[in-house]
Amino acid sequence: MLDIRVIRENPTAVQDAIKPRGGDHWKLVNEVLACDEARRHAETEKQSLQADRKRVSKEIGMLKGKGEDTSAIEDQVRLINARISAYDTEAEATSARQADLLLNIPNMPHADCPVGSDESANPVVREWGSKPDLTEPKDHVELALKHGLVNWDDGTRVAGSGFVVYRGQGAKLERALINFLLDTQSANGYEEVNVPHLVKRECMEGTGQLPKFEDDMYGTDAGDDGINNLFLAPTAEVPVTNLYRDTILAESELPVKMVAYTPCFRREAGSAGRDNKGIIRMHQFDKVELVQVVHPDKGFEVLEQLTAHAESILQKLGLHYRTIELCTGDLGFSSAKTYDIEVWAPGHGKYLEVSSCSCFGDYQARRMKLRFKDSEGKNRFPHTLNGSGTALPRLYVALLEQCQQPDGSIKLPAALVPYFGAEEIK
Repeated sequence: MLDIRVIRENPTAVQDAIKPRGGDHWKLVNEVLACDEARRHAETEKQSLQADRKRVSKEIGMLKGKGEDTSAIEDQVRLINARISAYDTEAEATSARQADLLLNIPNMPHADCPVGSDESANPVVREWGSKPDLTEPKDHVELALKHGLVNWDDGTRVAGSGFVVYRGQGAKLERALINFLLDTQSANGYEEVNVPHLVKRECMEGTGQLPKFEDDMYGTDAGDDGINNLFLAPTAEVPVTNLYRDTILAESELPVKMVAYTPCFRREAGSAGRDNKGIIRMHQFDKVELVQVVHPDKGFEVLEQLTAHAESILQKLGLHYRTIELCTGDLGFSSAKTYDIEVWAPGHGKYLEVSSCSCFGDYQARRMKLRFKDSEGKNRFPHTLNGSGTALPRLYVALLEQCQQPDGSIKLPAALVPYFGAEEIK
């Protein structure tokens, strides 16, 4: 979340920074300030009354010591107590309201982010490789059916639409890709972690999935109030980043670099008709995620490195891709700066996002109460970053479509052969 002190000191600058995102989240800044003023007023009045109560209590003691009647002044104390209780309730309510408002205000984009209203304003930063020269390329659905790699009917039978079953060589290829991704990022200096696939509500709030995106999530363990307390992880970003929630790291422990494989679960509410052909958009999919926790002076510099680590996957596989920078109107809720890596899918004739690499500044750290102690002994908030290293199944799609041969076979990249155990699928 945003620093309340920054909002207090320069609310107009905060609003101006948020406005290019689009929407009306910037209006919440005024509500936050109103809550802040009401809370501080209630706290001030409560403290004044507490001082009055202390003074009057001393008078009661003195009067009792003289054997005088104190009933009237004791009534005065009871009235003071009632007013203190009322102000205390007011302070708690406005504080809770302010906290809720802060959770609903997105991060401020980095000053260098391109300004635009939607993805059409996202500039291409670089391209790697070239599009394969294919005559009438088949899409991944036809290729997967030809080789028995993916079964859509099985997935629907077991779990409903939006789920698939990988079979035979298809399941082996998925496993080979996951192991290749993990090994590559481990070689890039990331510690491999294996995390739960269920996460607490506060973990989802900590990384910014809640409250904004709750309709897209699979919630469970609802209490009597109907509020979900556990969620199937929508991305490994949530459990991995939250490994350090409510902790204070030593400065010497930075940077923290972690990589994890998890299945990811998303309802994809409102996404009907968007890239729903084949396995491009599903309710359950596999992903290898990169997470870093770094010194705040290093965040945006490390973003360039983390993006390069994600890109290295596609380079090792020899797959043509491009990297774009997200404009302010397309930026994720918690992100300050993001690069999307899009791999070419010739069977579909378009690029598919296979990785999104973001620096969140101290936005997530504040929500998670993740801090580090600097050399002067001061507790500070680090920067957090994450990026897909990379996401399946879109990598799977691009691999099948870019590596297809005229006879319909799939010639696997040399880097993947040791993991798969064969040079081609035929």
